[in-house]
Amino acid sequence: MAIRTISRRSVLAIGAVLAALAAALVWQNSVRRASLREPVGLFTTLPILWAESGDVGDLVSSRAEPHWARNVIGKAGPIVPLDDLAQPDRLAPLQRIVMAQPRPLSPSENVALDRWVRGGGRLLLFADPMLTEDSAFALGDPRRPQTSVLLSPILGRWGLELHYDERQPFGEHTGEALGIAVPVNLAGRFALGPGSACVLSGGGLAADCPIGKGRVLVLADAALFERDGAGTARVEALDHLLETAFVRP
Repeated sequence: MAIRTISRRSVLAIGAVLAALAAALVWQNSVRRASLREPVGLFTTLPILWAESGDVGDLVSSRAEPHWARNVIGKAGPIVPLDDLAQPDRLAPLQRIVMAQPRPLSPSENVALDRWVRGGGRLLLFADPMLTEDSAFALGDPRRPQTSVLLSPILGRWGLELHYDERQPFGEHTGEALGIAVPVNLAGRFALGPGSACVLSGGGLAADCPIGKGRVLVLADAALFERDGAGTARVEALDHLLETAFVRP
């Protein structure tokens, strides 16, 4: 029975391929480690950084249990709270921002955010047309999370239209967005505007948009952040979305 031998050239070729794969893995890990050292801006009306309470003592108490999402985002990098996107000194040092159910943006904030993204910024945005989590604050209270996101100017600038179907039933279920299952409830759907470079997934639940030198990943729902349903699936989903938005090319 003849035994086939592997030529020296084949051995060298295999070695080169293995070396290239190893180098790629080392580079990928180094990029991930470097990204984990960079700060993450957080612009939100949700009680992620501070407990939702009408009592100032409870609000600042160290005994208050932190929101599970705060821990997940914190693993991606030190969190920098943002309250005004129009301030150049706040956006300039950041390369990564999470916007979760933000308040309406002023015209100057729309311009600043668009410029930041086009300059190379990476944004993970949760834009929910009908927030379903209960709040301790009544409707009209400025401390209450934004019930319906109002971001049409900036979304339109990026080639997206956010739609909401009022006929859909209430109740949390699983949707697919950007390669992972996410909990959704009364979610919106994106449609592409003329000339849009965005790619939709999950039937319009999410969009991946290259904008200039930067990138925007946006979901038309924020039920992922609900406290009562916190668990492994939610943590894994947010972690995946953060890595997709901030680490992957």
